[in-house]
Amino acid sequence: MTDSTPASAPPAPSDSTFAARKRFVKQVLRLAGPYWHCERRAKIRGATLLLLLLTMAQVGLSVWGNYWNRALYDALEQRSVRGVLLQVAVFALIIFASMAVTAAHLMVKRWLQIDWRAWLTEQLTGSWLGDARHYRLLFNPGDHDNPDQRIAEDIRIATETAIGLAHSLIFCLLTLGLFIDILWSVSGAIAVPGTTVQIPGYMVPLAFLYAILGSVFGWMFGRPLVRTTNALQTSEATYRFGLSRAREHTEAIALMRGEPLERAGSTVRFGRIVRDWNQQSLAYLGLISFGTVYGSLLPVLPILVAAPQYIAGAMSLGVLMQAAQAFQRLTSSLSWPVDNIGEIARCRASADRVLSLYEDMQQLDANGQTPGSPRITLERSESANLVIQNLCIAEVSGRILIEDFNVEIRRGERVLIAGDPAVTGSLFKVIGGLWPWGSGRVRLPGDGDMLFVAQRPFLPEGTLREAISYPRPPEAFPEAAILHALECVGLTRLAPRLDERDNWEQVLPQRVQQQLGFVRVLLQQPAWVFLEEATDAFDPEGERQIIEMLYRELPDATLLNISFHPDLSALHHRTLTLNRVGETKVLFGERRGDNGIH
Repeated sequence: MTDSTPASAPPAPSDSTFAARKRFVKQVLRLAGPYWHCERRAKIRGATLLLLLLTMAQVGLSVWGNYWNRALYDALEQRSVRGVLLQVAVFALIIFASMAVTAAHLMVKRWLQIDWRAWLTEQLTGSWLGDARHYRLLFNPGDHDNPDQRIAEDIRIATETAIGLAHSLIFCLLTLGLFIDILWSVSGAIAVPGTTVQIPGYMVPLAFLYAILGSVFGWMFGRPLVRTTNALQTSEATYRFGLSRAREHTEAIALMRGEPLERAGSTVRFGRIVRDWNQQSLAYLGLISFGTVYGSLLPVLPILVAAPQYIAGAMSLGVLMQAAQAFQRLTSSLSWPVDNIGEIARCRASADRVLSLYEDMQQLDANGQTPGSPRITLERSESANLVIQNLCIAEVSGRILIEDFNVEIRRGERVLIAGDPAVTGSLFKVIGGLWPWGSGRVRLPGDGDMLFVAQRPFLPEGTLREAISYPRPPEAFPEAAILHALECVGLTRLAPRLDERDNWEQVLPQRVQQQLGFVRVLLQQPAWVFLEEATDAFDPEGERQIIEMLYRELPDATLLNISFHPDLSALHHRTLTLNRVGETKVLFGERRGDNGIH
């Protein structure tokens, strides 16, 4: 059975309280609504109904235990051995029933928690990793820092806590309704001193009065907890991100002897955790101190209040103890908000972080679909050529990098792209669908695969075979093709290590990583190859050899090579030199006028 013995009192209602509760409920419903209506809704609704029935069974067992408590004390008062033994047998039934119900309830609740988390994680991860949002989100304003931790940690907290809170709330509401009736019937009536006026069920309003008085003080001490919990979660996420970033760039930090600066940054970030932890501790201190007083007085107060009736012989010892327990159950149900204010704060903060990430991704899509907003149009055409028309590339701020750029690259051409790195890098991202800021049209070739090779290829952790095959599964390429590709780029020494597991980005030097990028090109055999400084770690002779090898192995492929080594021009059909516009121009933003450009 659920233990609803209170540790503190419920918060007092106020306009701000109701607004906060309404906002919190709306946040949870926005997370739960799509899950409730997803394709597995029949199974989800069945599990939810079963959880509700098991919660009702828990409340029923609680009521049974309350009446058992009365019967036991009555048997003790009557010194009836047979009556005590009978209650021992009844208690054994209650225990076994409680074990069965609690075990079933636990399994159903945990299934719902992990299923909701899995569904929400799948949805949010799919959206984040889809359509390059994980990259474009970096340049979009909003509260979406540390999206990986929001998906991994905040979804877990939000789903687990929300279901736990829903169960405890329903339990307390059902307990409230049933124990009001029990307490009303067993507490009898009391006369107002000095009058003949009788107050029936007087312990019920006393329980509400006790809870209301506790509400005022409980809310005063518990209100700062939401703010401090949110701040602490943000500081924890920032600290984890800093450590993760240091781990990812460990070689560069070690070579530059940057450890003291990293330690200083880590110390500052952890100092924020300590500051927010101390602020949260102060918030907890007031709440727990008050809760201790409130909880200690709760078991004693109803006995003291009902003691005169017991002494006068108006109620038995069993009824006295039943009334005391019913009083505790009633006030415990009323104390649900403050008993769970810490969990509510965690759930609300995590739900807010999850929703803000989701909303910012929606806003990111909406910005790209807003009529009249300057955006680069990227589309597939029926032509076999790459056609760029009236292209204007801007920074995220709206400042123009290049404008009125027109070019047509024919199938099979080999083009060297040089000039300003900011412009050439942005063009690479535009063609790859990562950079929408600007205007104009890019018409991609209608047939043939396209492969983009960045300056430092991404090598996921796992076997070397998996890293080479990425983003396809390793079984997509035969062993002979992988060995041939390794031989072509001069990495036959890595053949025995194909099935080794390691962090290849840390183990392999940058030149070898770039060579593995060309292994992927040879394995995937694309019709169009886009290189962004993909040979800058090579010496001039090695750079020439790798390009000539590419032409030899993929004679019909089109190559667009962004490089700033002029000696490579002889290996290409032509060279495009892209420079930044001379004067400052803005496509959108504060300086945007009626014509869009100044």
